[in-house]
Amino acid sequence: MFDKYLIDAASLRNTGPADAPTGFSFEAKLGYYRGLGLSMIEKLDVSIDGASLPRAAVRIDEGEGAITLDEMETAYDRRWPFGTAATILVDHPGGFPDGEHELALLQQLRVSYLPFPSINTDAKRVTLEA
Repeated sequence: MFDKYLIDAASLRNTGPADAPTGFSFEAKLGYYRGLGLSMIEKLDVSIDGASLPRAAVRIDEGEGAITLDEMETAYDRRWPFGTAATILVDHPGGFPDGEHELALLQQLRVSYLPFPSINTDAKRVTLEA
């Protein structure tokens, strides 16, 4: 339903030193019409040009400080409100690749009244502006 709004392509940035980036970040929104506790997010999969990046390389910051996806599983007191951007941080030596690439995000959400996971995806062709 809200899939096309998950990735904010204009927010893409390299992280770490400017001359030797250690990763990249971008802002994303939740693809569900209500907010969810972070522990209800079963999967956040980031990929570049169809290649999934390692789960251990991905962190999320919904405004309370960055945590790993493993830590997110037990973050019972933290919530990602609908319509609010969270920062997705990815450890990726060299930062986001030069040129135009497809950045994709998959969110798998556990919703209490659904008998199946809610899976939301977005992909955008992006170029990191210097």
